[in-house]
Amino acid sequence: MKNLIRLGFVLFSTAIFAQSGHIMQSAGSVNMSMGGAATAQPLDINGALHWNPAAISVFDGKIINFDIGVFSSSPELSASLPAGAMWPADAFGPGSPTSPAVSGITKDDRPVSPMPALAFLYGKEGSKHTFGFSAFGISGFGVTFPEETNLPMDANGNPNPNWDPNNSNPINYPQSLGGFGHIESDYMLFQIGLAWAYQITDELSIGIQPNINYAALELAPNPTANPNASGYPVSDKASAIGYGAQFGVFYSSPVGLKLGASYKTQQKFEDLEFTNTHLDNSTSINTFNMDYPSILSFGIGYSTGDFDLALDYRFVDYENTDGFEAKGWTQTGSVQGFGWKNINILSAGLQYKGIKKLPLRVGYTYSSNPIEDELAFFSIPATAVTKNGFQFGLSYPFNDNFKLNGVFHYATSGDKTEGEILSPQNIQNNPPYGAITGSKVGYEMTTNMVMLGVSYQFTK
Repeated sequence: MKNLIRLGFVLFSTAIFAQSGHIMQSAGSVNMSMGGAATAQPLDINGALHWNPAAISVFDGKIINFDIGVFSSSPELSASLPAGAMWPADAFGPGSPTSPAVSGITKDDRPVSPMPALAFLYGKEGSKHTFGFSAFGISGFGVTFPEETNLPMDANGNPNPNWDPNNSNPINYPQSLGGFGHIESDYMLFQIGLAWAYQITDELSIGIQPNINYAALELAPNPTANPNASGYPVSDKASAIGYGAQFGVFYSSPVGLKLGASYKTQQKFEDLEFTNTHLDNSTSINTFNMDYPSILSFGIGYSTGDFDLALDYRFVDYENTDGFEAKGWTQTGSVQGFGWKNINILSAGLQYKGIKKLPLRVGYTYSSNPIEDELAFFSIPATAVTKNGFQFGLSYPFNDNFKLNGVFHYATSGDKTEGEILSPQNIQNNPPYGAITGSKVGYEMTTNMVMLGVSYQFTK
């Protein structure tokens, strides 16, 4: 079973990067163009299967959707140290100078990433039962920050006369100089869902969707592992299987008003087991558990004439989720968890159908920031958090069976996430996280994506 899930993961979820915490705001072109709002306004099967399995009851026949997007992000990691933080006066003998203030920015150099989604629905006209299948990437993060080359000294400790402290990022210094060196992370969560909806009345439906998940995480360096004398190791790609479910209810009134609610349970995972290689070529093994948080969604929709409106609210419970609940350092200097707080997500979308064969959609997504300022340091590998997302999409039906969908997405992180640099060696001086007084570490980003999808409805 694990090999089968891994195969599906490779085929349909090559790379996933989320925006709301580490959660994908939508699934497919149509749902993304509505800002991810679909709990009470199922315009396509992807959105319904992603956010409210009860809403698939509005569809009849056999429908298959496939979407593929090209995603790019531009995270920037900045850091600074106050004067004297690198080495104090007289560190190299009487009369030696105090180190100057140091600051720099490192830009992510990760290439563009594909983002696929696959969904299938079966419903028979007149039947109260509707069934659906989905294969979505629902979560992910990843960064590639290269090692700093503008260094104060070489590997032998000789001062660099050309060092520019105003353009030098101390976070990306080699570990031998107190930084992390090259920082890279790659996390993906692929979910397969099997949905069933039952139409209690013409207006009211309920739904359930059991899920099986596959997650993989790779970290360089790996802060969840114990460091040795050479520093933190680089991990291999560890994987885990997880399980969960989603429940929903959907109401559609005769006057166009629609209401929906759903609850996605916490997706519980096995431990990720990392095989680590340290800088001195020694090896070690450590485990880390990272579940997917529960999500409570409420939605309202309204359809009249040429307009479809949708508004969703979501509550994401990070504070009771393994991997995100814990925070701070262990006694051996490894990181216990991200320490994220719960977040609120608001999604809104509008579709205009007044142009023949060319429905137009606009969407907006707002997400609060799960990262506390004082804990910003721990989330350097997971900077893919945006505050405001904007989407524009359209569709073109070639005939009664075949339709082409498209969307353009742009998002910004809004305010910069920023806190102090933390060190387990400094806890005695500044508990509980060992903040280096006067230092700063922060990140901000924008994301862009173009996605195209095809929807095919089989002849009844």
